Amino acid sequence: MIKEWIEEYGPANLEQAEQALREIMQEIALAGLQRSGFFEVAAFYGGTALRIFHGIDRFSEDLDFSLLESDPDFSLAPYLKGMQKEFAALGMEISIKEKIKTRQSQIDSAFLKPDTTWQELTLKAIIPQEGLNYLRSSIKIKLEVDKKPPPGFTTEEKLLLKPFSFYTKCYVLPDLFAGKMHALLFRKWINRVKGRDWYDMEWYIKKGIPLHLPHLALRARDSGNRDQAEMSVEQFKDLLRAKIDAVSMDQIKQDVLPFIRDDKKLNIWSSAYFKDLVDKIKYK
Repeated sequence: MIKEWIEEYGPANLEQAEQALREIMQEIALAGLQRSGFFEVAAFYGGTALRIFHGIDRFSEDLDFSLLESDPDFSLAPYLKGMQKEFAALGMEISIKEKIKTRQSQIDSAFLKPDTTWQELTLKAIIPQEGLNYLRSSIKIKLEVDKKPPPGFTTEEKLLLKPFSFYTKCYVLPDLFAGKMHALLFRKWINRVKGRDWYDMEWYIKKGIPLHLPHLALRARDSGNRDQAEMSVEQFKDLLRAKIDAVSMDQIKQDVLPFIRDDKKLNIWSSAYFKDLVDKIKYK
């Protein structure tokens, strides 16, 4: 099944084959989590949710989840056996290693909130490839579970057909957009920008997806970036324009290139272009 699954992607080189295998593993992980009842207490969000369920034309790396209700004592551990069984049924052996966090950790400050649980999935063996020798033998997938999510989001059930038919609870698109804009505006990376955030923002705007501004405001407050749980459209636009002025367009292009197949789409990217996009954003 994995061989045929990879072939459906039609990878043209090693990099594309890696991205295809990573995405297949992401879907297997989702299936395992669903079998174990994880989506009764949590929802899927982030760039990978956008890729898998809404067809954005870029690959993604991590699996991001949010509890439906705050639970500081939540542990991902009880749900991992189902995931391991799902991989094993498809001929993959995986090890699961928890990422240890410290206050000084760059990962904590860049990717995690102090109340977030992470696991790291490391692929240990790949099934025989029969000519697909451009696949590497090691891929990592990171999972993040937000144990203390801000309120005000809505979820929906989205269908996947592989490795079997199942539903995954996901954030709706306006709330996915809000989460993406929170990441774009407030990531605490000092010397790096994430071009994938900008690619996703462009996708939301071009698709006419409205931004759920109240949810963005709550996210900003909960992450310590605002003193109040309200944000006007003009305040948001000012924040976004300031961010556009602060980033390097060359850097954001370089970051997103490994995740897309058509780099010509980036030719139009400039500060002026993104400032024009700001005025195209719709709101909910």
